[in-house]
Amino acid sequence: MENSKMPDCLFCKIVAREIPSTVVHENAEALVIRDITPQAPVHLLVIPKRHDVNLFDARAAGADFLGRIMLLLCEVAEGQGLSDFRTVINSGKQAGQSVFHLHFHILGGRPMHWPPG
Repeated sequence: MENSKMPDCLFCKIVAREIPSTVVHENAEALVIRDITPQAPVHLLVIPKRHDVNLFDARAAGADFLGRIMLLLCEVAEGQGLSDFRTVINSGKQAGQSVFHLHFHILGGRPMHWPPG
């Protein structure tokens, strides 16, 4: 069962096309857009269309859903010509999550360093 759109959620509004974005890819479960403040030459956001606050919340969607999102990350990265990339999932305020709608960052096109911060 899909979680409903949250009226004050920035990413729900982007998915509904109420806020413009640069769409890179879309399927039935997710929208992929370019980040408006990129931290790498390629910085994309994979935004599930269902509204889950964070990764903990998304557990209710099940392993099949989360697995399909992981496969989508690979498909999108490959489509962007990335053979190496970093995926970031911030889950919670202290982890750096600023929009409380589960989303996945794809970063690539430059060397990545560790620790990230």
